[in-house]
Amino acid sequence: MLKQFLNLKLTQKLSPQQIQLMKLIQLPTQAFEQRLLEEMNENPALETGAEEDENYDNDEFDNDDTNDEFDDYDDNENEDTSDVNIDEYLSDDDTPDYKTQANNYSDDDEVRESPLVSPISFHQDLINQLNTFILDDKERDIAEFLVGSIDDMGYIRRSVQDIVDDMAFTQGIYTDEKTVETMLHIIHELEPSGVGARDLQECLLLQLKHKTPTEYVDLAIDIIENQFDAFTKKHYDKLLQKYNVSNEQLKTAIHEIERLNPKPGGSFTGNNKITENVVPDFSIRIVDEELVLTLNGRNAPSLHVSKDYQVMMETYKSSRDKSNAQKDAVQFIKQKLDSAKWFIDAIKQRQETLYVTMNSIMQYQQDYFLEGDETKLKPMILKDIADLVGLDISTISRVANSKYVETPYGTKLIKEFFSESMKNDQGEDVSTLEIKKILQNIIEEEDKQKPLPDDQLAEILLEKGYPIARRTIAKYREQLDIPVARMRKKI
Repeated sequence: MLKQFLNLKLTQKLSPQQIQLMKLIQLPTQAFEQRLLEEMNENPALETGAEEDENYDNDEFDNDDTNDEFDDYDDNENEDTSDVNIDEYLSDDDTPDYKTQANNYSDDDEVRESPLVSPISFHQDLINQLNTFILDDKERDIAEFLVGSIDDMGYIRRSVQDIVDDMAFTQGIYTDEKTVETMLHIIHELEPSGVGARDLQECLLLQLKHKTPTEYVDLAIDIIENQFDAFTKKHYDKLLQKYNVSNEQLKTAIHEIERLNPKPGGSFTGNNKITENVVPDFSIRIVDEELVLTLNGRNAPSLHVSKDYQVMMETYKSSRDKSNAQKDAVQFIKQKLDSAKWFIDAIKQRQETLYVTMNSIMQYQQDYFLEGDETKLKPMILKDIADLVGLDISTISRVANSKYVETPYGTKLIKEFFSESMKNDQGEDVSTLEIKKILQNIIEEEDKQKPLPDDQLAEILLEKGYPIARRTIAKYREQLDIPVARMRKKI
Protein backbone atom coordinates (compact mmCIF):
# COMPACT_ATOMS: atom_id res chain seq x y z
CA MET A 1 0.00 0.00 0.00
CA LEU A 2 1.43 3.37 -1.02
CA LYS A 3 1.51 6.19 1.50
CA GLN A 4 2.47 9.81 1.19
CA PHE A 5 4.14 11.61 4.09
CA LEU A 6 6.44 14.52 4.91
CA ASN A 7 9.96 13.92 6.21
CA LEU A 8 12.19 16.71 7.54
CA LYS A 9 15.94 16.16 7.63
CA LEU A 10 19.13 18.19 7.67
CA THR A 11 21.82 17.39 5.14
CA GLN A 12 25.15 18.98 4.46
CA LYS A 13 26.71 18.88 1.04
CA LEU A 14 30.12 20.08 -0.04
CA SER A 15 30.15 22.69 -2.76
CA PRO A 16 32.55 22.31 -5.71
CA GLN A 17 34.60 25.16 -4.24
CA GLN A 18 34.98 23.35 -0.91
CA ILE A 19 36.05 20.17 -2.67
CA GLN A 20 38.63 22.06 -4.69
CA LEU A 21 39.89 23.78 -1.54
CA MET A 22 40.44 20.43 0.20
CA LYS A 23 42.39 19.23 -2.83
CA LEU A 24 44.54 22.37 -2.72
CA ILE A 25 45.27 21.90 0.98
CA GLN A 26 46.59 18.38 0.57
CA LEU A 27 48.99 19.32 -2.26
CA PRO A 28 52.68 19.65 -1.35
CA THR A 29 54.63 22.63 -2.64
CA GLN A 30 55.75 21.24 -5.99
CA ALA A 31 52.33 19.80 -6.83
CA PHE A 32 50.69 23.07 -5.73
CA GLU A 33 52.91 25.03 -8.13
CA GLN A 34 51.88 22.70 -10.95
CA ARG A 35 48.20 23.16 -10.05
CA LEU A 36 48.72 26.93 -10.04
CA LEU A 37 50.18 26.83 -13.55
CA GLU A 38 47.27 24.72 -14.77
CA GLU A 39 44.74 27.18 -13.36
CA MET A 40 46.53 30.15 -14.95
CA ASN A 41 46.59 28.39 -18.31
CA GLU A 42 42.86 27.67 -18.07
CA ASN A 43 41.84 31.08 -16.75
CA PRO A 44 43.34 34.06 -18.63
CA ALA A 45 41.82 36.43 -16.04
CA LEU A 46 44.32 35.17 -13.46
CA GLU A 47 47.86 36.54 -13.42
CA THR A 48 50.84 36.60 -11.12
CA GLY A 49 52.31 39.71 -9.55
CA ALA A 50 55.39 39.51 -11.80
CA GLU A 51 53.25 39.79 -14.93
CA GLU A 52 51.17 42.60 -13.46
CA ASP A 53 54.01 45.12 -13.59
CA GLU A 54 54.56 44.51 -17.29
CA ASN A 55 50.86 44.99 -18.00
CA TYR A 56 50.89 48.42 -16.38
CA ASP A 57 53.98 49.49 -18.29
CA ASN A 58 52.95 48.26 -21.71
CA ASP A 59 49.17 48.51 -21.76
CA GLU A 60 48.04 51.36 -23.98
CA PHE A 61 44.66 51.31 -22.25
CA ASP A 62 46.10 52.42 -18.91
CA ASN A 63 43.53 53.74 -16.47
CA ASP A 64 44.17 55.60 -13.27
CA ASP A 65 41.22 54.00 -11.52
CA THR A 66 42.08 50.41 -12.39
CA ASN A 67 42.61 47.96 -9.56
CA ASP A 68 43.68 44.33 -9.75
CA GLU A 69 41.64 43.16 -6.77
CA PHE A 70 37.90 43.25 -6.50
CA ASP A 71 35.46 43.19 -3.62
CA ASP A 72 32.51 41.02 -2.80
CA TYR A 73 29.42 42.18 -4.60
CA ASP A 74 25.89 42.91 -3.37
CA ASP A 75 23.82 41.35 -6.19
CA ASN A 76 22.64 44.77 -7.41
CA GLU A 77 21.27 44.54 -10.90
CA ASN A 78 22.32 46.89 -13.66
CA GLU A 79 19.71 47.51 -16.28
CA ASP A 80 22.27 47.75 -19.09
CA THR A 81 24.16 44.54 -18.34
CA SER A 82 21.44 41.90 -18.04
CA ASP A 83 21.95 40.74 -14.44
CA VAL A 84 25.69 41.58 -14.42
CA ASN A 85 26.78 44.38 -12.10
CA ILE A 86 29.97 45.72 -13.64
CA ASP A 87 30.85 47.71 -10.50
CA GLU A 88 31.28 44.43 -8.65
CA TYR A 89 34.48 43.81 -10.58
CA LEU A 90 35.89 47.33 -10.46
CA SER A 91 37.39 49.12 -7.47
CA ASP A 92 38.85 52.53 -6.73
CA ASP A 93 41.27 51.35 -4.04
CA ASP A 94 44.73 52.84 -4.49
CA THR A 95 46.61 49.78 -3.23
CA PRO A 96 45.37 46.29 -4.14
CA ASP A 97 45.55 43.60 -1.46
CA TYR A 98 47.97 41.42 -3.35
CA LYS A 99 50.61 44.18 -3.24
CA THR A 100 50.62 44.03 0.54
CA GLN A 101 51.34 40.31 0.56
CA ALA A 102 54.92 39.23 1.05
CA ASN A 103 56.65 36.05 0.02
CA ASN A 104 59.91 34.73 1.33
CA TYR A 105 62.00 35.63 -1.69
CA SER A 106 64.23 38.63 -2.14
CA ASP A 107 64.48 40.48 -5.45
CA ASP A 108 68.17 39.68 -5.65
CA ASP A 109 67.73 35.96 -5.00
CA GLU A 110 69.48 33.95 -7.66
CA VAL A 111 67.15 31.76 -9.69
CA ARG A 112 68.83 28.44 -10.30
CA GLU A 113 67.63 25.93 -12.84
CA SER A 114 68.91 22.37 -12.89
CA PRO A 115 70.19 21.35 -16.32
CA LEU A 116 68.46 18.45 -18.00
CA VAL A 117 70.54 15.33 -18.60
CA SER A 118 70.00 12.43 -20.94
CA PRO A 119 71.74 9.48 -19.29
CA ILE A 120 72.42 6.12 -20.90
CA SER A 121 70.10 3.47 -19.52
CA PHE A 122 71.35 0.47 -17.60
CA HIS A 123 70.45 -1.95 -20.40
CA GLN A 124 71.92 0.28 -23.13
CA ASP A 125 75.20 0.39 -21.22
CA LEU A 126 75.27 -3.43 -21.16
CA ILE A 127 74.56 -3.52 -24.92
CA ASN A 128 77.45 -1.10 -25.50
CA GLN A 129 79.75 -3.40 -23.52
CA LEU A 130 78.73 -6.33 -25.76
CA ASN A 131 80.23 -4.46 -28.71
CA THR A 132 83.68 -5.23 -27.29
CA PHE A 133 83.11 -8.99 -27.81
CA ILE A 134 83.51 -10.78 -31.14
CA LEU A 135 80.15 -12.47 -31.75
CA ASP A 136 78.33 -13.66 -34.86
CA ASP A 137 74.84 -12.39 -35.64
CA LYS A 138 73.01 -15.24 -33.89
CA GLU A 139 75.17 -15.04 -30.77
CA ARG A 140 74.66 -11.27 -30.59
CA ASP A 141 70.88 -11.70 -30.87
CA ILE A 142 70.93 -14.21 -28.00
CA ALA A 143 73.20 -12.01 -25.88
CA GLU A 144 70.99 -8.95 -26.46
CA PHE A 145 67.90 -10.99 -25.55
CA LEU A 146 69.60 -12.02 -22.32
CA VAL A 147 70.43 -8.38 -21.55
CA GLY A 148 66.77 -7.53 -22.13
CA SER A 149 65.82 -10.20 -19.57
CA ILE A 150 67.87 -8.53 -16.82
CA ASP A 151 65.74 -6.66 -14.27
CA ASP A 152 66.60 -3.33 -12.66
CA MET A 153 68.40 -5.08 -9.80
CA GLY A 154 70.72 -6.85 -12.26
CA TYR A 155 69.23 -10.37 -12.10
CA ILE A 156 67.89 -12.78 -14.71
CA ARG A 157 65.03 -14.41 -12.84
CA ARG A 158 64.14 -16.97 -15.51
CA SER A 159 65.38 -20.46 -16.21
CA VAL A 160 67.52 -21.15 -19.27
CA GLN A 161 64.81 -23.41 -20.69
CA ASP A 162 62.22 -20.61 -20.42
CA ILE A 163 64.59 -18.25 -22.22
CA VAL A 164 65.17 -20.80 -25.02
CA ASP A 165 61.41 -21.27 -25.49
CA ASP A 166 60.70 -17.54 -25.34
CA MET A 167 63.29 -16.72 -28.03
CA ALA A 168 61.82 -19.37 -30.29
CA PHE A 169 58.22 -18.16 -29.91
CA THR A 170 58.72 -14.38 -29.84
CA GLN A 171 61.96 -13.76 -31.78
CA GLY A 172 62.17 -16.72 -34.11
CA ILE A 173 65.61 -17.53 -32.70
CA TYR A 174 66.07 -21.30 -32.41
CA THR A 175 68.90 -22.40 -30.14
CA ASP A 176 69.66 -24.79 -27.29
CA GLU A 177 70.40 -24.47 -23.57
CA LYS A 178 74.14 -25.02 -24.03
CA THR A 179 74.45 -22.03 -26.39
CA VAL A 180 72.42 -19.83 -24.04
CA GLU A 181 74.64 -20.88 -21.12
CA THR A 182 77.70 -19.91 -23.17
CA MET A 183 76.23 -16.46 -23.90
CA LEU A 184 75.28 -16.14 -20.25
CA HIS A 185 78.93 -16.55 -19.27
CA ILE A 186 79.72 -13.59 -21.54
CA ILE A 187 77.00 -11.55 -19.82
CA HIS A 188 78.65 -12.40 -16.50
CA GLU A 189 81.82 -10.71 -17.72
CA LEU A 190 80.05 -7.35 -18.05
CA GLU A 191 80.16 -4.56 -15.51
CA PRO A 192 79.00 -4.11 -12.82
CA SER A 193 80.23 -7.44 -11.46
CA GLY A 194 77.45 -9.86 -10.64
CA VAL A 195 75.08 -8.70 -13.38
CA GLY A 196 73.06 -11.44 -15.04
CA ALA A 197 73.05 -13.75 -12.00
CA ARG A 198 70.07 -16.05 -11.49
CA ASP A 199 70.04 -15.74 -7.69
CA LEU A 200 71.85 -14.08 -4.79
CA GLN A 201 74.31 -16.94 -4.34
CA GLU A 202 75.46 -16.76 -7.96
CA CYS A 203 75.60 -12.94 -7.78
CA LEU A 204 77.96 -13.03 -4.78
CA LEU A 205 80.11 -15.75 -6.38
CA LEU A 206 80.52 -13.76 -9.60
CA GLN A 207 81.68 -10.71 -7.66
CA LEU A 208 84.11 -12.72 -5.52
CA LYS A 209 85.61 -14.38 -8.59
CA HIS A 210 86.29 -10.94 -10.08
CA LYS A 211 88.40 -10.07 -7.03
CA THR A 212 92.16 -10.62 -6.78
CA PRO A 213 92.62 -14.09 -5.27
CA THR A 214 93.76 -14.08 -1.63
CA GLU A 215 93.47 -16.47 1.28
CA TYR A 216 90.35 -14.74 2.54
CA VAL A 217 88.73 -14.33 -0.88
CA ASP A 218 89.21 -18.05 -1.54
CA LEU A 219 87.67 -18.86 1.84
CA ALA A 220 84.72 -16.52 1.07
CA ILE A 221 84.20 -18.26 -2.30
CA ASP A 222 84.17 -21.68 -0.60
CA ILE A 223 81.68 -20.46 2.02
CA ILE A 224 79.26 -19.03 -0.58
CA GLU A 225 79.65 -22.01 -2.89
CA ASN A 226 79.38 -24.83 -0.34
CA GLN A 227 78.07 -23.37 2.94
CA PHE A 228 75.67 -20.68 1.73
CA ASP A 229 72.79 -21.82 3.96
CA ALA A 230 74.96 -21.79 7.09
CA PHE A 231 76.27 -18.35 6.15
CA THR A 232 72.82 -16.81 5.60
CA LYS A 233 71.63 -18.21 8.93
CA LYS A 234 74.83 -16.95 10.62
CA HIS A 235 75.81 -20.32 12.02
CA TYR A 236 79.36 -19.14 12.60
CA ASP A 237 80.24 -21.95 15.01
CA LYS A 238 79.47 -24.45 12.27
CA LEU A 239 81.66 -22.56 9.80
CA LEU A 240 84.55 -22.39 12.29
CA GLN A 241 84.34 -26.11 12.81
CA LYS A 242 83.98 -26.84 9.10
CA TYR A 243 87.00 -24.85 7.92
CA ASN A 244 89.12 -25.12 11.07
CA VAL A 245 90.03 -21.42 11.00
CA SER A 246 90.34 -18.79 13.70
CA ASN A 247 87.65 -16.26 14.53
CA GLU A 248 89.75 -13.50 12.95
CA GLN A 249 90.20 -15.43 9.70
CA LEU A 250 86.49 -16.16 9.41
CA LYS A 251 85.65 -12.56 10.31
CA THR A 252 87.92 -11.27 7.52
CA ALA A 253 86.39 -13.66 4.97
CA ILE A 254 82.87 -12.62 5.98
CA HIS A 255 83.92 -8.99 5.71
CA GLU A 256 84.88 -9.67 2.08
CA ILE A 257 81.35 -10.95 1.48
CA GLU A 258 79.68 -8.06 3.27
CA ARG A 259 81.46 -5.60 0.99
CA LEU A 260 79.74 -7.10 -2.08
CA ASN A 261 76.69 -5.56 -3.72
CA PRO A 262 73.60 -7.83 -3.63
CA LYS A 263 71.86 -5.57 -6.20
CA PRO A 264 74.45 -4.82 -8.90
CA GLY A 265 71.91 -3.16 -11.20
CA GLY A 266 70.99 -0.64 -8.54
CA SER A 267 74.56 0.69 -8.42
CA PHE A 268 74.56 1.80 -12.05
CA THR A 269 75.02 5.59 -11.95
CA GLY A 270 73.27 6.12 -15.27
CA ASN A 271 70.16 4.23 -14.26
CA ASN A 272 66.99 6.14 -15.07
CA LYS A 273 65.74 6.29 -11.53
CA ILE A 274 63.42 9.11 -10.55
CA THR A 275 65.09 11.18 -7.88
CA GLU A 276 62.63 12.68 -5.46
CA ASN A 277 63.44 16.24 -4.51
CA VAL A 278 61.82 17.18 -1.23
CA VAL A 279 60.77 20.83 -1.05
CA PRO A 280 59.92 21.82 2.55
CA ASP A 281 56.53 23.46 2.94
CA PHE A 282 57.55 25.07 6.24
CA SER A 283 60.70 26.18 7.98
CA ILE A 284 61.27 26.23 11.73
CA ARG A 285 64.20 28.21 13.12
CA ILE A 286 65.33 28.96 16.66
CA VAL A 287 65.86 32.69 17.25
CA ASP A 288 66.81 33.79 20.77
CA GLU A 289 65.60 30.44 22.12
CA GLU A 290 62.21 30.99 20.52
CA LEU A 291 60.69 28.98 17.69
CA VAL A 292 59.97 30.90 14.50
CA LEU A 293 57.73 29.32 11.85
CA THR A 294 57.67 30.48 8.23
CA LEU A 295 55.66 29.21 5.28
CA ASN A 296 57.58 28.49 2.10
CA GLY A 297 57.18 31.54 -0.15
CA ARG A 298 56.34 29.27 -3.07
CA ASN A 299 53.11 28.43 -1.24
CA ALA A 300 52.13 32.11 -1.13
CA PRO A 301 52.15 33.41 -4.72
CA SER A 302 51.06 36.97 -5.53
CA LEU A 303 48.01 36.64 -7.74
CA HIS A 304 45.67 39.24 -9.16
CA VAL A 305 43.00 39.67 -11.78
CA SER A 306 44.12 40.56 -15.28
CA LYS A 307 43.94 44.28 -15.96
CA ASP A 308 42.89 43.61 -19.55
CA TYR A 309 39.74 41.88 -18.36
CA GLN A 310 38.85 44.79 -16.10
CA VAL A 311 39.35 47.19 -19.01
CA MET A 312 36.91 45.07 -21.00
CA MET A 313 34.37 45.40 -18.21
CA GLU A 314 34.81 49.17 -18.07
CA THR A 315 34.50 49.43 -21.85
CA TYR A 316 31.28 47.46 -21.76
CA LYS A 317 29.93 49.62 -18.93
CA SER A 318 30.60 52.86 -20.80
CA SER A 319 29.18 51.56 -24.07
CA ARG A 320 25.72 52.85 -24.99
CA ASP A 321 24.79 50.26 -27.60
CA LYS A 322 25.12 46.77 -26.17
CA SER A 323 24.69 43.98 -28.69
CA ASN A 324 23.86 40.37 -27.89
CA ALA A 325 27.43 39.40 -28.75
CA GLN A 326 28.74 41.91 -26.21
CA LYS A 327 26.38 40.57 -23.57
CA ASP A 328 27.59 37.02 -24.22
CA ALA A 329 31.17 38.24 -23.96
CA VAL A 330 30.57 39.98 -20.65
CA GLN A 331 28.98 36.83 -19.27
CA PHE A 332 32.15 34.93 -20.23
CA ILE A 333 34.30 37.61 -18.61
CA LYS A 334 32.15 37.50 -15.46
CA GLN A 335 32.63 33.72 -15.25
CA LYS A 336 36.41 34.03 -15.54
CA LEU A 337 36.56 36.84 -12.99
CA ASP A 338 34.44 34.84 -10.53
CA SER A 339 36.73 31.85 -11.00
CA ALA A 340 39.84 33.99 -10.50
CA LYS A 341 38.39 35.59 -7.38
CA TRP A 342 37.55 32.23 -5.87
CA PHE A 343 40.98 30.79 -6.68
CA ILE A 344 42.74 33.75 -5.03
CA ASP A 345 40.53 33.38 -1.94
CA ALA A 346 41.16 29.62 -1.88
CA ILE A 347 44.92 30.13 -1.93
CA LYS A 348 44.67 32.58 0.96
CA GLN A 349 42.59 30.07 2.93
CA ARG A 350 45.09 27.34 2.07
CA GLN A 351 47.93 29.48 3.41
CA GLU A 352 46.05 30.18 6.65
CA THR A 353 45.13 26.51 7.13
CA LEU A 354 48.70 25.32 6.57
CA TYR A 355 50.17 27.93 8.86
CA VAL A 356 47.79 27.53 11.82
CA THR A 357 48.04 23.74 11.64
CA MET A 358 51.84 23.66 11.56
CA ASN A 359 52.03 26.34 14.22
CA SER A 360 49.88 24.22 16.55
CA ILE A 361 52.07 21.17 15.88
CA MET A 362 55.19 23.25 16.58
CA GLN A 363 53.80 24.52 19.89
CA TYR A 364 52.57 21.06 20.87
CA GLN A 365 56.01 19.54 20.23
CA GLN A 366 57.95 22.58 21.44
CA ASP A 367 60.39 20.55 23.57
CA TYR A 368 61.43 18.48 20.56
CA PHE A 369 61.87 21.41 18.17
CA LEU A 370 63.99 23.28 20.71
CA GLU A 371 66.35 20.37 21.48
CA GLY A 372 65.98 17.86 18.63
CA ASP A 373 65.74 14.94 21.06
CA GLU A 374 63.23 12.44 19.66
CA THR A 375 62.55 11.12 23.15
CA LYS A 376 60.98 14.52 23.86
CA LEU A 377 58.21 13.94 21.33
CA LYS A 378 54.83 13.89 23.05
CA PRO A 379 52.00 11.52 22.14
CA MET A 380 49.98 13.37 19.51
CA ILE A 381 47.07 12.28 17.34
CA LEU A 382 45.16 14.15 14.65
CA LYS A 383 42.31 14.94 17.04
CA ASP A 384 44.66 16.79 19.39
CA ILE A 385 45.60 19.29 16.69
CA ALA A 386 42.07 19.44 15.26
CA ASP A 387 40.75 20.50 18.67
CA LEU A 388 43.42 23.19 19.00
CA VAL A 389 42.84 24.85 15.61
CA GLY A 390 39.11 24.17 15.34
CA LEU A 391 39.35 22.25 12.07
CA ASP A 392 38.14 18.83 11.02
CA ILE A 393 40.40 15.81 11.54
CA SER A 394 40.36 15.11 7.79
CA THR A 395 41.76 18.60 7.13
CA ILE A 396 44.61 18.04 9.60
CA SER A 397 45.31 14.72 7.92
CA ARG A 398 45.55 16.41 4.52
CA VAL A 399 48.02 18.94 5.86
CA ALA A 400 50.20 16.37 7.61
CA ASN A 401 50.16 13.55 5.09
CA SER A 402 52.42 14.94 2.36
CA LYS A 403 54.02 18.06 3.80
CA TYR A 404 57.60 18.51 4.97
CA VAL A 405 59.08 20.93 7.49
CA GLU A 406 62.69 22.08 7.56
CA THR A 407 64.04 22.04 11.11
CA PRO A 408 67.51 22.62 12.61
CA TYR A 409 67.72 18.82 12.81
CA GLY A 410 66.85 18.01 9.20
CA THR A 411 63.81 17.98 6.93
CA LYS A 412 61.00 15.93 8.45
CA LEU A 413 57.69 14.57 7.18
CA ILE A 414 55.03 16.17 9.35
CA LYS A 415 53.01 12.99 9.86
CA GLU A 416 56.05 11.45 11.59
CA PHE A 417 55.39 13.71 14.57
CA PHE A 418 52.08 11.94 15.22
CA SER A 419 52.09 8.87 17.44
CA GLU A 420 49.95 6.88 19.84
CA SER A 421 50.50 6.96 23.58
CA MET A 422 51.36 4.26 26.08
CA LYS A 423 51.55 4.26 29.87
CA ASN A 424 54.89 4.01 31.64
CA ASP A 425 55.34 2.55 35.11
CA GLN A 426 54.47 5.96 36.58
CA GLY A 427 51.11 6.02 34.82
CA GLU A 428 52.25 8.82 32.51
CA ASP A 429 51.45 8.93 28.80
CA VAL A 430 54.56 8.51 26.65
CA SER A 431 54.86 8.50 22.88
CA THR A 432 55.47 5.26 21.02
CA LEU A 433 58.13 7.21 19.09
CA GLU A 434 60.01 7.70 22.35
CA ILE A 435 59.85 3.98 23.10
CA LYS A 436 61.03 3.08 19.59
CA LYS A 437 63.98 5.48 19.90
CA ILE A 438 65.01 3.94 23.23
CA LEU A 439 64.63 0.44 21.76
CA GLN A 440 66.80 1.43 18.80
CA ASN A 441 69.49 2.81 21.11
CA ILE A 442 69.50 -0.41 23.17
CA ILE A 443 69.98 -2.53 20.05
CA GLU A 444 72.75 -0.27 18.73
CA GLU A 445 74.67 -0.63 22.00
CA GLU A 446 74.22 -4.40 22.39
CA ASP A 447 77.03 -6.94 22.08
CA LYS A 448 76.77 -8.03 18.44
CA GLN A 449 78.38 -11.36 19.27
CA LYS A 450 75.47 -12.02 21.62
CA PRO A 451 72.55 -9.89 20.38
CA LEU A 452 69.55 -9.52 22.66
CA PRO A 453 66.39 -11.51 21.87
CA ASP A 454 62.99 -9.83 22.14
CA ASP A 455 62.21 -11.12 25.61
CA GLN A 456 65.44 -9.65 27.00
CA LEU A 457 64.72 -6.36 25.22
CA ALA A 458 61.33 -6.31 26.94
CA GLU A 459 63.01 -6.85 30.32
CA ILE A 460 65.46 -3.97 29.71
CA LEU A 461 62.62 -1.63 28.72
CA LEU A 462 60.71 -2.68 31.83
CA GLU A 463 63.73 -1.74 33.96
CA LYS A 464 63.71 1.67 32.25
CA GLY A 465 60.06 2.13 33.18
CA TYR A 466 58.33 0.98 30.00
CA PRO A 467 56.22 -2.18 30.50
CA ILE A 468 56.14 -3.47 26.91
CA ALA A 469 55.10 -6.99 25.89
CA ARG A 470 57.49 -9.14 23.84
CA ARG A 471 55.13 -9.21 20.84
CA THR A 472 55.02 -5.40 20.93
CA ILE A 473 58.82 -5.34 20.92
CA ALA A 474 58.75 -7.53 17.80
CA LYS A 475 56.27 -5.15 16.13
CA TYR A 476 58.35 -2.06 16.91
CA ARG A 477 61.52 -3.82 15.77
CA GLU A 478 59.92 -4.66 12.42
CA GLN A 479 58.72 -1.07 12.02
CA LEU A 480 62.30 0.08 12.63
CA ASP A 481 63.51 -2.44 10.03
CA ILE A 482 65.68 -4.23 12.60
CA PRO A 483 66.11 -8.01 12.10
CA VAL A 484 65.77 -10.67 14.78
CA ALA A 485 68.64 -11.32 17.18
CA ARG A 486 70.10 -14.22 15.18
CA MET A 487 70.39 -12.06 12.07
CA ARG A 488 72.11 -9.28 14.02
CA LYS A 489 74.87 -11.55 15.17
CA LYS A 490 78.42 -10.72 14.16
CA ILE A 491 81.54 -12.80 14.69
